[in-house]
Amino acid sequence: MTAQNAALAALRQYYGYDSFRPGQQGIVEALLAGRDVLGVMPTGAGKSVCYQIPAALLPGVTLVISPLISLMRDQVDAVNDIGLPAAFVNTTQDMDEQAMVLAQAAAGQIKLLYVAPERLETSRFRDFAARTPISLIAVDEAHCVSQWGQDFRSSYLGIGEFIAGLPQRPPIGAFTATATERVRQDIIGLLGLCDPAITVTGFDRPNLYFDVVKLETKYKVAWVASYIAEHADESGIVYCATRKNTEDIAATLNDMGHTAVAYHGGMNADVREKAQRDFITDKVPVVVATNAFGMGIDKSDVRFVIHYNMPESIEAYYQEAGRAGRDGEPSRCTLLWNESDIVTRRRLLDSDYENDRMTPEQQEIVRQSKRRLLDGMIGYCRTTDCLHRYMTRYFGQELAAAAGGTDTAGEVNGKCGACSNCESTFATTDVTQVARAISRCVHDVNQRVGSGKIVKILRGSQAQDLAWLNPEQLPTFGMLKDVNTALIRDVLNQMATDGYLSIAEGRLPIVQFGVRAAETVAPGFHYEIKKVERKSASRAVQRDMRAGGATGAEAAGSGAPFSSYVPDDDAEALFQKLRELRRTIAQEIGKPPYIVFSDKTLRDMAVIRPVTNAQFLAVNGVGEHKLELYGKCFMEAVAAFNAGKTQ
Repeated sequence: MTAQNAALAALRQYYGYDSFRPGQQGIVEALLAGRDVLGVMPTGAGKSVCYQIPAALLPGVTLVISPLISLMRDQVDAVNDIGLPAAFVNTTQDMDEQAMVLAQAAAGQIKLLYVAPERLETSRFRDFAARTPISLIAVDEAHCVSQWGQDFRSSYLGIGEFIAGLPQRPPIGAFTATATERVRQDIIGLLGLCDPAITVTGFDRPNLYFDVVKLETKYKVAWVASYIAEHADESGIVYCATRKNTEDIAATLNDMGHTAVAYHGGMNADVREKAQRDFITDKVPVVVATNAFGMGIDKSDVRFVIHYNMPESIEAYYQEAGRAGRDGEPSRCTLLWNESDIVTRRRLLDSDYENDRMTPEQQEIVRQSKRRLLDGMIGYCRTTDCLHRYMTRYFGQELAAAAGGTDTAGEVNGKCGACSNCESTFATTDVTQVARAISRCVHDVNQRVGSGKIVKILRGSQAQDLAWLNPEQLPTFGMLKDVNTALIRDVLNQMATDGYLSIAEGRLPIVQFGVRAAETVAPGFHYEIKKVERKSASRAVQRDMRAGGATGAEAAGSGAPFSSYVPDDDAEALFQKLRELRRTIAQEIGKPPYIVFSDKTLRDMAVIRPVTNAQFLAVNGVGEHKLELYGKCFMEAVAAFNAGKTQ
């Protein structure tokens, strides 16, 4: 049997799928051929399949390096549930338990062994690795190795050294959902990947509806409560910038009758663990958390992610918002923001990065980099462009605009149908002339100065630091003397995030032309930025607050934004019955419901209505082990539902 056929057979046996998703097959075949790979795939695209299928087919053990100990139990449960023997070694176990797992792995009884990167530094584990055949190493969340990624972890820097010290080097697979070109190069260099096969499947998540709402801080809690009230049967995450916010908002939601739990890094470990377990097992529908929550969270049926505050970067937002809809079902990602969020983020940047290991100059370079990351996030809030296109362009992927048809983003007539911008739920300001003037000024100074000097020249400043440029001789000097300084800065930053300008990295962030610069001198050039939030949001929220409740559908934008599948009444009724059965089974076996079956699998089951083994295996996401474990009770539930319909 060829490697390709063997991989497809394993996919069918363990996962219940007849074909790989985009990008998966090439990665699997490269690893089976002994080649290193770097897989950049969006959350929910099936990165774990890329190393679990090779693990099933290769002799020896596959080592999976995962960043968070708290998630390993769920990861291992999920792998065991499809019939692949897996285990973890971490600090939640005593020495005897760790020794037993390592002995099982050495004896070939375990196919996947999950460890945190810190484990690789211990002499005990290095001794194990030196005498145990390791057929593959998978590095999950590989962007953590790069200081240019938003989740840099120094423990990841030891992975390359560990690999180099092995008696026989296995193929290495590095996987991440968020990596710009710079971060990708860091991953390759710091992990020591050898001529890796690089797969970037694209960053778009068409099942996610992206929504941006500009809202005063005092109205945000009411907005969140309103949304949760309108989606009471759904699971969601509310992200906040501070620990205090998480506790205050969770308490307010509970006072209003909406069950929610707080989660942040300052909590006692046991309390944090309980909050996570209650959320994952559906005991609590909503978690209010800082960014300490979520990396690697495998809960597939998160239906909404609300950001109460603006994140520090597009990378961070993409990672956190991407925890919605991992099963491919329609889900919503809403960002609530206002100008004070920007002020707060900038203040945090200026007070951060005091590090004894870095010189003042190095610290300033890092600050400049973080400021540019924040500018990208501000641009996301203010752009009038499609939010899907903005996000993918940031990561270097350009989605083709549609012209009366449908493109890779699922767009029709240039509208993606899955973001608030394409629904035009905002007002705009025409800044075409401001943008043209900025572009001309960048040309006048030969792309040699930073944004601050560009603004000064356009405003006609007499500042001494401009003297060397002889600014009065420049055609654009004073061209925007009647335009507010803040607006010029906003437009300049937006032009950089939209590709009209480019801001160089390093100690001196020089403003240069971007790939779209030529468009600014074209006769038909037109440029707008957002002016205010959606027109009815503030009034609706105020009305809800005056009423003492939070049930306004208008404020929460509760109308279904889009859908890939609209079930009929019978299918929906059966789906709900199957969800109840899944919850009961999960409670009995002590595992999260999504490990039993995903919502997507249950919806397919509600359409197929299987009552035989062959029919059950035809359901997407049902493999042979799942049939053995759960087939009988689910088929009985389907049969009972069918019988009830015929009576």
